[in-house]
Amino acid sequence: MRKYVLLLPPLFVLSAIALGLLPLVGFAWAQGGWFYPDAYALRVLQFTLIQAGLSTLLSVVPAIFVARALARQVFWGRSVLLALFAVPLSLPVIVAIFGLTGLYGTAGIFAGWINLYGIGGILLAHVFFNLPLATRLLLEPLIDEPADGHCLAAQLNFTDLAVWRHLDWPALKPVLPRVAALVFLLCASSFVIVLLFGGPQATTLEVAIFQSLRMDFDVSRALTLTTLQIALSVIMVWAAAKALFLPTTRYSSNLSLLRYDGKTGVLRLVDFCFIAAASFLVLPVLASVLAQGLLHLDFNSGTAKALLTSLVIALLSSILALPLAWGLARAQLRFGEWRGSLTGLSLAGYVVPPAVLATGWFLAFRNFDGGLPLAVLLIAALNALMALPFLMAIVAPALHKAIQRHDMLCEQLNIRGWNRFKLIELPTMRGPLAQATMMTLVLSLGDLTAVTLLGAQGLTTLPSLVQQQMGHYQSDAAGGTALVLAAICLVTSLVAQRFAKWT
Repeated sequence: MRKYVLLLPPLFVLSAIALGLLPLVGFAWAQGGWFYPDAYALRVLQFTLIQAGLSTLLSVVPAIFVARALARQVFWGRSVLLALFAVPLSLPVIVAIFGLTGLYGTAGIFAGWINLYGIGGILLAHVFFNLPLATRLLLEPLIDEPADGHCLAAQLNFTDLAVWRHLDWPALKPVLPRVAALVFLLCASSFVIVLLFGGPQATTLEVAIFQSLRMDFDVSRALTLTTLQIALSVIMVWAAAKALFLPTTRYSSNLSLLRYDGKTGVLRLVDFCFIAAASFLVLPVLASVLAQGLLHLDFNSGTAKALLTSLVIALLSSILALPLAWGLARAQLRFGEWRGSLTGLSLAGYVVPPAVLATGWFLAFRNFDGGLPLAVLLIAALNALMALPFLMAIVAPALHKAIQRHDMLCEQLNIRGWNRFKLIELPTMRGPLAQATMMTLVLSLGDLTAVTLLGAQGLTTLPSLVQQQMGHYQSDAAGGTALVLAAICLVTSLVAQRFAKWT
């Protein structure tokens, strides 16, 4: 494959960033440029750091104890519980918000326990998503510990503290900083949760940029906030880059690891308290979505139209994202000295705020009479950029492995370019590519950010339909639509996990 072809995906991503930033910079320059951070910008930055830090602390620290309890306790339904812990990872944000509102809202079972509209609701939603994620990431090194180490610990009659110091902590220590950085990145760049649960005193940089552009059209302020967001994101991406490209978690590999610690009555009670607390956070929300959805399931023409629109956007996102991920992964091999830069480029959708990209694209294409098709294409492009780092986590390791395995044979047989792609790489990459396609579909089907930023008149997806129904106090209809959306995303996610084993 020629060198200039490999430059096309990086140039496409750079062009998308430039197309988002340059119109806003030009507009702000014409209005007198942007100003230095004022008290409001610094307060928003402070809140962004505080809520992301608290969300990370409340997600990762309990996850250590939950993962350790799940690693050493064997009980009926353990595999089912692990499967249910995986559901929030594929659950659209708007569906989770609907479930949390149904439980902790004014008419919910746990009404009055927490004020959803403020930092309390933001933290609760972030912990709901990230505690299971952190638990999954921390559980794997614990269940992959050498079995002979635990046998030796039992023979030497190690205390619980000694097992932690000599076995569990050495296994968790390399992973823990990367998991914390990843969770912090996800919480700091959160948009929909803060948009719906936040307020004047609970606004992050992402939401403040959106409000400055869409409500006040104060481009100077938006660019000031964007500068802060980009600086913060670069630091977070640098810290979380390894975590974002961790191999896909696998649970079936060693669930039967025999451990001898944690068998006393007190330790069993402590472990099951942590498991019960995590289950109480996750399972009632899932049950709320399921119960309300089944009671008010109504798949009408409006839902069908929204589903069709979501599927079209998701398919377009996959068509755009897969070649980009493949090309960036290929370029990493060809231009090894630029590997770090190309990895950072795949995170463009998190470094540059989506609100900035969307507004810049809108200004760039405002003279084009594209109507609804142009809006669909721009939404799909923004979804593709947001999905790119997750696709790279799947495609890049598999492609590098396939190339290393067949590189010598291809050189001997002089198989190059298109023939190598068609005969060697594509057949060996069927599983990872299928998994990446399903992953893009899940991320796009459940996305509300791009539709909120770039949606046109008459364009309704399933997530935006749920938001509209909730905004009009149609909770019954929202329950049915949320269940349809959750079911589709969950089934697609399960198919993606099956493809992960198809090579």
